[in-house]
Amino acid sequence: MLNKRFVVPAVVVVVAVAAAALGWKLAIDKKVAGSVEYPMLVATDIPTTVAAAPDGSVWFTIDFGDGVGLIRDGKMQRVPKAGRNVEPIGLGIDKDGAAWLTDPSKIAILRITANGDVKSFSLGTPVARLARLAVAPDGAVWFAESTAFSVTRLKDGKLDRHEFKSLRGGPYGVAVASDGTVWATLQSGNQLLRIAPTGEMTEHDLPTPSAAPTDVAVDPQGGVWIVEFSANKIAHFADGKFTEYPLPKDKGAPSGLAITSDGSVWFGVLRGAALGRLRSGEMTFHALPRPTARPYSLAADPSGNVWYADISGYVGMVPAR
Repeated sequence: MLNKRFVVPAVVVVVAVAAAALGWKLAIDKKVAGSVEYPMLVATDIPTTVAAAPDGSVWFTIDFGDGVGLIRDGKMQRVPKAGRNVEPIGLGIDKDGAAWLTDPSKIAILRITANGDVKSFSLGTPVARLARLAVAPDGAVWFAESTAFSVTRLKDGKLDRHEFKSLRGGPYGVAVASDGTVWATLQSGNQLLRIAPTGEMTEHDLPTPSAAPTDVAVDPQGGVWIVEFSANKIAHFADGKFTEYPLPKDKGAPSGLAITSDGSVWFGVLRGAALGRLRSGEMTFHALPRPTARPYSLAADPSGNVWYADISGYVGMVPAR
């Protein structure tokens, strides 16, 4: 069960706060105008990971709950499933609006629809330690599978495990570009992993040692964005080069990534009760309504609104404007 006060991804240690920022504009604090928050229907529920569907509805996983959350037309509902969730931090939505999620307690990947239809795909291993999940343009589901030292593809009920070379491994974040290229972070290996559509794998060492990379996302130009949790930075990878953007000293523990249609890169700030945004080299921070907020994961809906799962018991939205 995730701790409501503070969550750190696996293998992450004490946050190393970055010093002065080089090559980017000074971080600015702003207030959120028009944000909306939805408290959990059950007081003990912990919203963990959030994802937006093509129709604008928003799904979220619930740690230690026996269902999956769904916000549609401004109303929250709980879609039941068998068994309780345990650290369900992988979630993606397919083109039909169904949710795919990791279910470590069942050692499976689940597909669930809004009307409650559930399909389970067994991983066939004695135990499972799973992290993020992404749905590719071709409908394949990719997820980080630490126990198999793999970034794994699930398509048409078949598993295709991509075992990487790094013995330290620790796969966490997964993202799929429009051309089918898969990007993943290797926490313990301190690397960014690229899986070409042909299956060829390449590992790129991050410039900051022990950065503990977590979430990853791909922008419309094919640039890759990475959360460096322990380094307290957001990194960008393009044309074989990394650029790093340190957070200021009063903001710490970045978590979650979402990229909106205007190219803005959004991330949560667990120590700071805020959402951060990078755009045109400028980093700004948008304070959330409650000082106890802990935004653990983010997603952008088709209208450009940014949604966040706050493990203190809320799902919230910052409007596109």
